Amino acid sequence: MISDAIKTTQCQQKDPVDLFHSGHFVKICAPMVRYSKLAFRTLVRKYSCDLCYTPMIIAADFVRSVKARDSEFTTSKGDRPLIVQFAANEAQVLADAARIVCPFADGIDVNCGCPQRWAMAEGYGACLINKPELVQDMVRHVRNQVENPRFSVSIKIRIHDDLKRTVDLCRKAEATGVSWITVHGRNVEERHQPVHYDAIKIIKQNMSIPVVANGDVKTLKDAENIYHMTGTDGVMVARGLLANPAMFAGYEETPLKCIQDWVDIALEHGTPFTCFHHHLMYMMERITSKQEKRVFNVLSSTSAVLDYLNDHYGV
Repeated sequence: MISDAIKTTQCQQKDPVDLFHSGHFVKICAPMVRYSKLAFRTLVRKYSCDLCYTPMIIAADFVRSVKARDSEFTTSKGDRPLIVQFAANEAQVLADAARIVCPFADGIDVNCGCPQRWAMAEGYGACLINKPELVQDMVRHVRNQVENPRFSVSIKIRIHDDLKRTVDLCRKAEATGVSWITVHGRNVEERHQPVHYDAIKIIKQNMSIPVVANGDVKTLKDAENIYHMTGTDGVMVARGLLANPAMFAGYEETPLKCIQDWVDIALEHGTPFTCFHHHLMYMMERITSKQEKRVFNVLSSTSAVLDYLNDHYGV
């Protein structure tokens, strides 16, 4: 669902690559299934987030179904700069999807990093790091068929055990015109193991285009340290922002003002209760006791949540 208001802003599009030449590292909200939707993007933008991604959208469904487009992609006039992330395994399908979102977003990203079995079985996600020619073909198709030269085409990857293969993939993508590359510093098998920031640094040293670091960023201090450690141009955060949407503004834990902002934004956007509640559970994780969690986490209506927040926090 794309609001009418945004149609007036189509010609004012800025090049998102310019963000990487602003003199500071770019603070990015990661694509998160179910979570990085319009309401949450609106919240993190209030707290110093420079660039937001949509949740991953399956390009084939998006192209084929109006219903999928309406449910998967919602934006508004203030929701910029915005990157739409697609899962795709066919170049033409990706290009078709890119052409649909082009008037309403600043770029697309190809998911080459999702390690979930279902995605890899479909030929999506992290299996693409082993198909550099297909990645090149997808980037080339979008570049050739989207008329706006400012529209970015990026990829998000995981690393190989043999880092030479990752560097080779990145160089091939760069040669085909990819705008930037986000590197999650783990391989396909790794979940909670330490992030290989040294690998991200090596990839960055081999690239001329911007590189974004991703993985285990919980505070602004973490983001600054990783930026300096890797020499990258930006830092992308997922769970750290779920736990504290005000993280990029320097808050150590979610301030009550941010919780109030979430309530206001979520109600204004008509956010479904489960999503509204889950975000609050993440945001209040560090500031509530076990006893409080036992009560808050089983609340089952918006009114019950609002009463609880008012009674306990004056929100």
